[in-house]
Amino acid sequence: MKAFKTISSLALAAVLAAGTCAASAQQSFYGQFRARNTDMTAVQPSWMGPLIQPDARLAQAVRFSVANQHAPGEHIFIYGGNHGISTIIGNRVQWDLDPPSYFRNHSAAFKDGFGNAATQLKYRIASGNAEHGNFALTAITSYGFAPRAYENFMLTSYFDPKIAAGIARGGFDVQSTIGGLLPTGKIAQQGRLIEWNVTGQVHPTAHLWFDVENNAAFVKGSIYDGKMQNFMTPAAFYMIRRKSWEASHPVLVLDGGMQIATSHFSFYNHNLITEARILF
Repeated sequence: MKAFKTISSLALAAVLAAGTCAASAQQSFYGQFRARNTDMTAVQPSWMGPLIQPDARLAQAVRFSVANQHAPGEHIFIYGGNHGISTIIGNRVQWDLDPPSYFRNHSAAFKDGFGNAATQLKYRIASGNAEHGNFALTAITSYGFAPRAYENFMLTSYFDPKIAAGIARGGFDVQSTIGGLLPTGKIAQQGRLIEWNVTGQVHPTAHLWFDVENNAAFVKGSIYDGKMQNFMTPAAFYMIRRKSWEASHPVLVLDGGMQIATSHFSFYNHNLITEARILF
């Protein structure tokens, strides 16, 4: 709860600061709100945010995904993908609010129910657009709330700090994150994770992106102490926008991919993810 109050206070302070800037510029709040994605194009690259790993850029969007996940003796549908609404506050801060995902377990061993709600703050440390290095470096911190019903994800609240970075050259970019999933309790049961992700992405047309992610997690503690799971995740993204589209108009992105286990150990395999994003 203390951590949540701290995060909420930071977000509120940033909102107030953004409101002050809007007033001084004599621009309506709605006009400034809608222009934030457009304004960010002047200070950061224009790649597509990966399917799984966090984006090193700031972006304002709504995301919803469905995962079709297979594990030994289990078949699980996950609705929501722990995504929600992302808003840009000022030109360095993004705040996300992620409702709990709903888990539909086709197994007698687990009950259906919700996972953990979470909130996230991203701070843009440094970045540049195509004329100024085409790179991004961002600090990310997330806080997941303890479950209130069936324990379908983490058993307790947790922190998830990360550093995200990326660089683009022409129609190709490389992005990477490193961080840790750190529960606040029941460590002997759920352990801790060190996570490392790398994504290579190509942008062959104005509407289409392809990428391959490598998602690795190293387990510390619990009965899985010392184990490592690794996934290769090919994905595709298609952007839909109207013919009269302008930079300030929203766009729809439809994307999907599959996590394929490449390590001897993994908690699940063949995780098919489909997603819709609205960037506004």
